Amino acid sequence: MRLVVDLNKCQGYAQCAFLAPDVFAMHGDESLIYNPRADEEQRERLARAVAACPVQAITADGLDGARGPVAGSAREASDGR
Repeated sequence: MRLVVDLNKCQGYAQCAFLAPDVFAMHGDESLIYNPRADEEQRERLARAVAACPVQAITADGLDGARGPVAGSAREASDGR
């Protein structure tokens, strides 16, 4: 699974780091660092992190299987309640 974060769009809300701490982390108060090649076992956490980004700065290829890239619109798939 390949992740891309638009760091110009990212505002440092850190929702992704809270929901998928093995993939995303804050470096200081505003700088996000992340693993662009997340492991498959992180799929559910990543779906939640993508959906939670208030500025939709995260794109995840392969997150939803055959449907292609997923941006912040993964909210429905990640709620799963």
